[in-house]
Amino acid sequence: MNPAFAPPQHPTAGEGRVVEYLASVARRAGLEVEQQVVLPGRANLLARLAPGGRVRQRLLLAPHTDTVGGEAGQFTPVEKGGRLYGRGACDTKGSLAAMLVALAQVAQAGPRPQATEIVLAALVDEENEQAGSRALAAAGWRAALAVVGEPTRLQVVTAHKGSLWLHLETRGRAAHGARPELGINAVHRMARVVELLLTTYARSLRARRHPLLGSATISVGSLHGGTQPNIVPDRCVATLDRRTLPGETLTGVCRDLRRLLRRHRLPAILTDSKTAACLPLETQPRLPLVRALMAAAGQAKPVGVHFFCDASVLAQAGTPSVVFGPGDIAQAHTATEWVSVAALDRATGVLARFLRSLP
Repeated sequence: MNPAFAPPQHPTAGEGRVVEYLASVARRAGLEVEQQVVLPGRANLLARLAPGGRVRQRLLLAPHTDTVGGEAGQFTPVEKGGRLYGRGACDTKGSLAAMLVALAQVAQAGPRPQATEIVLAALVDEENEQAGSRALAAAGWRAALAVVGEPTRLQVVTAHKGSLWLHLETRGRAAHGARPELGINAVHRMARVVELLLTTYARSLRARRHPLLGSATISVGSLHGGTQPNIVPDRCVATLDRRTLPGETLTGVCRDLRRLLRRHRLPAILTDSKTAACLPLETQPRLPLVRALMAAAGQAKPVGVHFFCDASVLAQAGTPSVVFGPGDIAQAHTATEWVSVAALDRATGVLARFLRSLP
Protein backbone atom coordinates (compact mmCIF):
# COMPACT_ATOMS: atom_id res chain seq x y z
CA MET A 1 0.00 0.00 0.00
CA ASN A 2 1.27 3.46 -0.83
CA PRO A 3 2.23 5.06 2.51
CA ALA A 4 0.28 8.19 1.53
CA PHE A 5 -2.92 6.20 2.05
CA ALA A 6 -1.97 4.46 5.30
CA PRO A 7 -1.48 5.52 8.94
CA PRO A 8 2.13 5.79 10.16
CA GLN A 9 3.82 2.42 10.70
CA HIS A 10 0.97 0.56 9.02
CA PRO A 11 2.02 -3.11 8.50
CA THR A 12 1.13 -3.19 4.78
CA ALA A 13 2.49 0.25 3.87
CA GLY A 14 5.41 0.65 1.49
CA GLU A 15 6.72 -1.23 -1.54
CA GLY A 16 9.81 -2.70 0.13
CA ARG A 17 8.68 -6.32 0.47
CA VAL A 18 7.37 -6.41 -3.10
CA VAL A 19 10.69 -5.07 -4.38
CA GLU A 20 12.71 -7.65 -2.43
CA TYR A 21 10.55 -10.47 -3.77
CA LEU A 22 10.84 -9.21 -7.36
CA ALA A 23 14.60 -8.88 -6.97
CA SER A 24 14.93 -12.51 -5.88
CA VAL A 25 12.83 -13.74 -8.83
CA ALA A 26 14.79 -11.58 -11.27
CA ARG A 27 18.16 -12.82 -9.98
CA ARG A 28 17.06 -16.44 -10.33
CA ALA A 29 16.17 -15.69 -13.96
CA GLY A 30 19.70 -14.42 -14.58
CA LEU A 31 18.84 -10.71 -14.74
CA GLU A 32 21.16 -7.98 -13.44
CA VAL A 33 19.42 -6.33 -10.49
CA GLU A 34 19.87 -2.97 -8.79
CA GLN A 35 17.73 -0.63 -6.75
CA GLN A 36 17.32 3.12 -7.15
CA VAL A 37 16.46 4.73 -3.83
CA VAL A 38 13.64 7.23 -4.36
CA LEU A 39 12.35 7.98 -0.85
CA PRO A 40 13.38 6.65 2.59
CA GLY A 41 12.69 2.92 2.56
CA ARG A 42 11.26 3.07 -0.98
CA ALA A 43 13.21 2.15 -4.11
CA ASN A 44 12.63 1.45 -7.78
CA LEU A 45 13.73 -2.01 -8.86
CA LEU A 46 15.79 -2.17 -12.08
CA ALA A 47 16.16 -5.65 -13.58
CA ARG A 48 18.28 -5.67 -16.73
CA LEU A 49 18.70 -8.13 -19.60
CA ALA A 50 21.82 -7.31 -21.60
CA PRO A 51 21.69 -7.96 -25.37
CA GLY A 52 23.76 -10.57 -27.17
CA GLY A 53 25.86 -7.88 -28.85
CA ARG A 54 26.56 -4.16 -28.54
CA VAL A 55 23.74 -2.06 -27.08
CA ARG A 56 22.12 0.13 -29.72
CA GLN A 57 18.83 0.89 -27.97
CA ARG A 58 17.01 0.36 -24.69
CA LEU A 59 13.47 -0.77 -23.95
CA LEU A 60 11.81 -0.05 -20.61
CA LEU A 61 9.07 -2.19 -19.09
CA ALA A 62 7.61 0.07 -16.41
CA PRO A 63 4.84 -1.19 -14.10
CA HIS A 64 4.38 0.23 -10.60
CA THR A 65 4.68 -1.59 -7.29
CA ASP A 66 2.32 0.44 -5.06
CA THR A 67 -1.44 0.20 -4.59
CA VAL A 68 -4.13 2.41 -3.17
CA GLY A 69 -5.43 1.72 0.33
CA GLY A 70 -7.61 -1.21 1.28
CA GLU A 71 -8.87 -3.43 4.07
CA ALA A 72 -6.50 -6.04 5.51
CA GLY A 73 -8.31 -8.93 3.83
CA GLN A 74 -7.84 -7.40 0.40
CA PHE A 75 -4.09 -8.04 0.59
CA THR A 76 -4.55 -11.80 0.68
CA PRO A 77 -5.01 -13.03 -2.91
CA VAL A 78 -7.88 -15.39 -3.70
CA GLU A 79 -8.25 -17.34 -6.95
CA LYS A 80 -11.86 -18.14 -7.82
CA GLY A 81 -13.66 -18.84 -11.08
CA GLY A 82 -10.63 -18.06 -13.24
CA ARG A 83 -10.05 -14.72 -11.54
CA LEU A 84 -7.39 -13.56 -9.10
CA TYR A 85 -8.91 -11.24 -6.47
CA GLY A 86 -7.00 -8.84 -4.23
CA ARG A 87 -5.82 -5.27 -3.84
CA GLY A 88 -3.50 -4.49 -6.75
CA ALA A 89 -4.35 -7.62 -8.74
CA CYS A 90 -5.49 -5.41 -11.59
CA ASP A 91 -3.66 -2.17 -10.78
CA THR A 92 -1.04 -3.15 -11.36
CA LYS A 93 0.46 -6.38 -10.04
CA GLY A 94 -0.97 -8.17 -13.07
CA SER A 95 1.12 -6.07 -15.44
CA LEU A 96 4.14 -6.39 -13.17
CA ALA A 97 3.90 -10.20 -13.12
CA ALA A 98 3.36 -10.50 -16.87
CA MET A 99 6.30 -8.22 -17.63
CA LEU A 100 8.71 -9.96 -15.27
CA VAL A 101 7.70 -13.46 -16.39
CA ALA A 102 7.98 -12.54 -20.09
CA LEU A 103 11.43 -11.03 -19.50
CA ALA A 104 12.52 -14.09 -17.51
CA GLN A 105 11.35 -16.38 -20.32
CA VAL A 106 13.45 -14.49 -22.85
CA ALA A 107 16.44 -14.47 -20.50
CA GLN A 108 16.26 -18.21 -19.87
CA ALA A 109 15.00 -19.63 -23.17
CA GLY A 110 15.84 -16.91 -25.71
CA PRO A 111 16.18 -15.80 -28.33
CA ARG A 112 17.84 -12.82 -26.71
CA PRO A 113 17.85 -9.50 -28.63
CA GLN A 114 21.25 -8.73 -30.12
CA ALA A 115 21.17 -4.93 -29.91
CA THR A 116 18.38 -4.02 -27.43
CA GLU A 117 18.90 -3.77 -23.70
CA ILE A 118 15.65 -4.57 -21.86
CA VAL A 119 15.10 -3.12 -18.39
CA LEU A 120 12.19 -3.87 -16.09
CA ALA A 121 11.77 -0.68 -14.04
CA ALA A 122 9.30 -1.47 -11.24
CA LEU A 123 8.37 1.99 -9.98
CA VAL A 124 7.19 3.22 -6.59
CA ASP A 125 4.54 5.83 -5.78
CA GLU A 126 2.56 5.91 -9.03
CA GLU A 127 -0.71 6.14 -7.13
CA ASN A 128 0.27 9.35 -5.33
CA GLU A 129 2.92 11.68 -6.77
CA GLN A 130 4.74 9.44 -9.27
CA ALA A 131 8.00 9.85 -7.33
CA GLY A 132 9.39 6.65 -8.87
CA SER A 133 8.99 7.61 -12.52
CA ARG A 134 10.07 11.18 -11.81
CA ALA A 135 13.23 9.93 -10.08
CA LEU A 136 14.00 7.59 -12.99
CA ALA A 137 13.59 10.45 -15.46
CA ALA A 138 15.63 12.84 -13.33
CA ALA A 139 18.47 10.30 -13.19
CA GLY A 140 18.77 10.49 -16.97
CA TRP A 141 17.18 7.17 -17.91
CA ARG A 142 16.07 7.27 -21.54
CA ALA A 143 14.87 4.57 -23.89
CA ALA A 144 13.63 4.08 -27.43
CA LEU A 145 10.29 3.09 -25.87
CA ALA A 146 8.72 2.58 -22.46
CA VAL A 147 5.85 0.12 -22.07
CA VAL A 148 4.06 1.26 -18.91
CA GLY A 149 2.03 -1.42 -17.14
CA GLU A 150 -1.58 -0.51 -16.44
CA PRO A 151 -4.90 -2.33 -16.97
CA THR A 152 -5.74 -1.61 -20.63
CA ARG A 153 -7.61 -4.83 -21.50
CA LEU A 154 -4.50 -5.93 -23.44
CA GLN A 155 -4.73 -2.94 -25.80
CA VAL A 156 -1.74 -0.78 -26.71
CA VAL A 157 -2.57 2.74 -25.53
CA THR A 158 -0.76 5.67 -27.18
CA ALA A 159 -2.66 8.56 -25.56
CA HIS A 160 -4.09 9.35 -22.17
CA LYS A 161 -5.54 12.41 -20.49
CA GLY A 162 -3.66 14.61 -18.07
CA SER A 163 -4.86 15.47 -14.57
CA LEU A 164 -5.04 18.86 -12.89
CA TRP A 165 -6.17 19.12 -9.28
CA LEU A 166 -7.39 22.65 -8.66
CA HIS A 167 -8.32 24.43 -5.44
CA LEU A 168 -11.13 27.02 -5.37
CA GLU A 169 -11.92 29.31 -2.47
CA THR A 170 -14.78 31.72 -1.96
CA ARG A 171 -14.89 34.24 0.87
CA GLY A 172 -17.75 36.05 2.54
CA ARG A 173 -18.54 37.74 5.83
CA ALA A 174 -19.48 35.93 9.02
CA ALA A 175 -22.66 36.79 10.89
CA HIS A 176 -24.96 35.28 13.48
CA GLY A 177 -27.27 32.62 12.06
CA ALA A 178 -30.23 34.56 13.46
CA ARG A 179 -29.32 37.56 11.28
CA PRO A 180 -28.02 36.01 8.00
CA GLU A 181 -28.78 39.20 6.09
CA LEU A 182 -25.87 40.85 7.93
CA GLY A 183 -23.36 38.41 6.49
CA ILE A 184 -22.20 37.19 3.08
CA ASN A 185 -22.52 33.42 2.74
CA ALA A 186 -19.35 31.92 1.19
CA VAL A 187 -21.08 28.54 0.72
CA HIS A 188 -23.81 30.20 -1.37
CA ARG A 189 -21.13 31.86 -3.48
CA MET A 190 -19.43 28.52 -4.00
CA ALA A 191 -22.71 26.86 -4.91
CA ARG A 192 -23.11 29.33 -7.78
CA VAL A 193 -19.52 28.63 -8.89
CA VAL A 194 -20.09 24.87 -8.84
CA GLU A 195 -23.30 25.20 -10.85
CA LEU A 196 -21.45 27.25 -13.47
CA LEU A 197 -18.60 24.74 -13.72
CA LEU A 198 -20.82 21.68 -14.05
CA THR A 199 -23.15 23.23 -16.64
CA THR A 200 -21.80 26.06 -18.80
CA TYR A 201 -18.11 25.18 -18.44
CA ALA A 202 -18.66 21.42 -18.83
CA ARG A 203 -20.65 22.05 -22.05
CA SER A 204 -17.81 24.15 -23.45
CA LEU A 205 -15.37 21.27 -22.80
CA ARG A 206 -17.58 18.80 -24.64
CA ALA A 207 -17.38 20.98 -27.76
CA ARG A 208 -13.66 20.14 -28.19
CA ARG A 209 -12.73 16.52 -28.87
CA HIS A 210 -9.59 14.44 -29.33
CA PRO A 211 -9.83 11.50 -31.79
CA LEU A 212 -8.72 8.95 -29.16
CA LEU A 213 -9.64 10.63 -25.89
CA GLY A 214 -12.92 12.40 -26.49
CA SER A 215 -13.43 15.61 -24.54
CA ALA A 216 -11.81 17.11 -21.47
CA THR A 217 -13.81 16.92 -18.23
CA ILE A 218 -14.36 18.77 -14.96
CA SER A 219 -15.43 17.20 -11.66
CA VAL A 220 -15.97 18.74 -8.23
CA GLY A 221 -14.46 16.29 -5.78
CA SER A 222 -14.97 17.94 -2.39
CA LEU A 223 -16.69 20.93 -0.81
CA HIS A 224 -16.00 22.31 2.67
CA GLY A 225 -17.45 25.45 4.21
CA GLY A 226 -18.53 26.81 7.55
CA THR A 227 -17.98 25.63 11.11
CA GLN A 228 -21.45 25.33 12.69
CA PRO A 229 -25.11 25.89 11.80
CA ASN A 230 -25.60 29.22 13.59
CA ILE A 231 -22.71 31.06 11.91
CA VAL A 232 -22.92 32.41 8.38
CA PRO A 233 -19.79 30.90 6.76
CA ASP A 234 -17.13 33.35 5.65
CA ARG A 235 -15.06 30.76 3.75
CA CYS A 236 -15.72 27.78 1.48
CA VAL A 237 -13.23 25.56 -0.33
CA ALA A 238 -13.79 23.19 -3.26
CA THR A 239 -11.38 20.82 -4.98
CA LEU A 240 -11.64 20.16 -8.71
CA ASP A 241 -10.40 17.38 -10.98
CA ARG A 242 -9.82 18.70 -14.49
CA ARG A 243 -8.83 16.03 -17.05
CA THR A 244 -6.86 17.59 -19.89
CA LEU A 245 -6.22 16.78 -23.55
CA PRO A 246 -2.88 16.93 -25.40
CA GLY A 247 -2.06 20.57 -25.99
CA GLU A 248 -3.77 21.86 -22.85
CA THR A 249 -1.64 23.37 -20.08
CA LEU A 250 -2.15 24.34 -16.45
CA THR A 251 -1.61 28.00 -17.34
CA GLY A 252 -4.18 27.91 -20.12
CA VAL A 253 -6.81 26.05 -18.07
CA CYS A 254 -6.47 28.42 -15.12
CA ARG A 255 -6.61 31.45 -17.41
CA ASP A 256 -9.85 30.25 -19.00
CA LEU A 257 -11.45 29.45 -15.63
CA ARG A 258 -10.56 32.86 -14.18
CA ARG A 259 -12.01 34.58 -17.26
CA LEU A 260 -15.22 32.57 -16.89
CA LEU A 261 -15.58 33.49 -13.23
CA ARG A 262 -14.95 37.18 -13.95
CA ARG A 263 -17.47 37.17 -16.81
CA HIS A 264 -20.14 35.80 -14.47
CA ARG A 265 -19.06 38.08 -11.61
CA LEU A 266 -18.27 35.23 -9.28
CA PRO A 267 -15.30 36.09 -7.03
CA ALA A 268 -13.22 33.00 -6.28
CA ILE A 269 -9.54 32.28 -5.70
CA LEU A 270 -8.16 29.54 -7.98
CA THR A 271 -4.87 27.72 -7.34
CA ASP A 272 -3.19 24.47 -8.43
CA SER A 273 -3.00 21.84 -5.68
CA LYS A 274 -0.76 19.25 -7.36
CA THR A 275 2.92 19.29 -6.44
CA ALA A 276 4.07 18.13 -9.90
CA ALA A 277 2.60 18.32 -13.38
CA CYS A 278 0.46 15.40 -14.58
CA LEU A 279 0.40 16.09 -18.30
CA PRO A 280 -1.44 14.27 -21.09
CA LEU A 281 0.27 11.60 -23.20
CA GLU A 282 0.31 11.41 -26.99
CA THR A 283 2.83 9.06 -28.61
CA GLN A 284 3.21 8.58 -32.34
CA PRO A 285 1.71 5.15 -33.19
CA ARG A 286 3.88 4.89 -36.32
CA LEU A 287 7.08 4.50 -34.30
CA PRO A 288 8.66 1.13 -35.21
CA LEU A 289 8.65 -0.26 -31.66
CA VAL A 290 5.04 0.83 -31.13
CA ARG A 291 4.05 -0.89 -34.35
CA ALA A 292 5.91 -4.04 -33.25
CA LEU A 293 4.08 -4.14 -29.91
CA MET A 294 0.72 -3.59 -31.62
CA ALA A 295 1.52 -6.42 -34.03
CA ALA A 296 2.36 -8.74 -31.13
CA ALA A 297 -0.99 -7.80 -29.55
CA GLY A 298 -2.88 -8.33 -32.83
CA GLN A 299 -4.03 -4.71 -32.81
CA ALA A 300 -4.59 -2.59 -35.92
CA LYS A 301 -5.30 0.84 -34.42
CA PRO A 302 -4.10 2.62 -31.27
CA VAL A 303 -6.47 3.54 -28.47
CA GLY A 304 -6.64 6.15 -25.73
CA VAL A 305 -7.66 6.05 -22.06
CA HIS A 306 -9.04 8.62 -19.65
CA PHE A 307 -6.74 7.92 -16.70
CA PHE A 308 -3.28 9.37 -16.00
CA CYS A 309 -0.19 7.23 -15.34
CA ASP A 310 3.63 7.13 -15.32
CA ALA A 311 3.74 7.04 -19.14
CA SER A 312 3.34 10.80 -19.35
CA VAL A 313 6.19 11.43 -16.89
CA LEU A 314 8.59 9.24 -18.87
CA ALA A 315 7.45 10.73 -22.19
CA GLN A 316 7.95 14.30 -20.99
CA ALA A 317 11.54 13.35 -20.09
CA GLY A 318 12.28 12.14 -23.62
CA THR A 319 11.20 8.48 -23.74
CA PRO A 320 8.29 7.72 -26.10
CA SER A 321 5.81 5.76 -24.01
CA VAL A 322 2.75 3.55 -24.41
CA VAL A 323 0.53 1.79 -21.88
CA PHE A 324 -0.29 -1.94 -21.91
CA GLY A 325 -1.45 -4.58 -19.49
CA PRO A 326 -4.07 -7.14 -18.43
CA GLY A 327 -7.24 -6.18 -16.62
CA ASP A 328 -9.79 -3.39 -16.90
CA ILE A 329 -9.48 -0.01 -15.19
CA ALA A 330 -13.14 -0.47 -14.16
CA GLN A 331 -11.92 -3.11 -11.66
CA ALA A 332 -9.05 -1.01 -10.28
CA HIS A 333 -9.43 0.52 -6.79
CA THR A 334 -12.65 -1.44 -6.14
CA ALA A 335 -13.42 -3.55 -3.07
CA THR A 336 -13.44 -6.69 -5.25
CA GLU A 337 -10.49 -5.84 -7.50
CA TRP A 338 -9.59 -8.73 -9.80
CA VAL A 339 -7.76 -9.77 -12.95
CA SER A 340 -8.45 -12.90 -14.95
CA VAL A 341 -5.82 -15.62 -15.07
CA ALA A 342 -6.42 -15.95 -18.83
CA ALA A 343 -5.61 -12.25 -19.31
CA LEU A 344 -2.38 -12.67 -17.33
CA ASP A 345 -1.37 -15.55 -19.61
CA ARG A 346 -2.25 -13.60 -22.76
CA ALA A 347 -0.35 -10.53 -21.57
CA THR A 348 2.73 -12.63 -20.87
CA GLY A 349 2.52 -14.18 -24.34
CA VAL A 350 2.14 -10.81 -26.09
CA LEU A 351 5.09 -9.33 -24.21
CA ALA A 352 7.33 -12.36 -24.81
CA ARG A 353 6.58 -12.25 -28.55
CA PHE A 354 7.34 -8.55 -28.62
CA LEU A 355 10.61 -8.89 -26.70
CA ARG A 356 11.78 -11.72 -28.95
CA SER A 357 11.08 -9.57 -32.02
CA LEU A 358 13.46 -6.82 -30.89
CA PRO A 359 16.69 -6.39 -32.84
